[in-house]
Amino acid sequence: MLMPKRTKYRKQFRGKRRGMAMTGNNVSFGEYGLQSLSNAWVDARQIEAARRVITQTLKRSGKVWIRVFPDKPVSAKPVEVRMGKGKGATDRWVSVVKRGRVMFEVAGVDEKIAREAFRKAHHKLPVDTKFISKEEGF
Repeated sequence: MLMPKRTKYRKQFRGKRRGMAMTGNNVSFGEYGLQSLSNAWVDARQIEAARRVITQTLKRSGKVWIRVFPDKPVSAKPVEVRMGKGKGATDRWVSVVKRGRVMFEVAGVDEKIAREAFRKAHHKLPVDTKFISKEEGF
């Protein structure tokens, strides 16, 4: 699963999830991309599940780029623990995905196959998405 090798600080504030993606909002590496239409935290497990379904659908042909990386720690306290005693331990790693962000890209495959791969990956992700190609933008 994706996570940083090391970080400067173990825990972070939650932050805001509003606004649009200013960078990473167009297809840069491949021919087709999967673009987010809403803001959310995308878990490392969800990224991995989407990556696996994309590579299975492409039958390991073409090339896949993952444009998001889970670098934000999310802490959680255990179930049935009283309030107080500090912040909980790191539970999972998430990537902050804003509206317009391209999350995955593929190249070297037919558009029909890429559409089907991204349709399947959409079901693994907590955001609304749309299929875009190199020519068009957001």
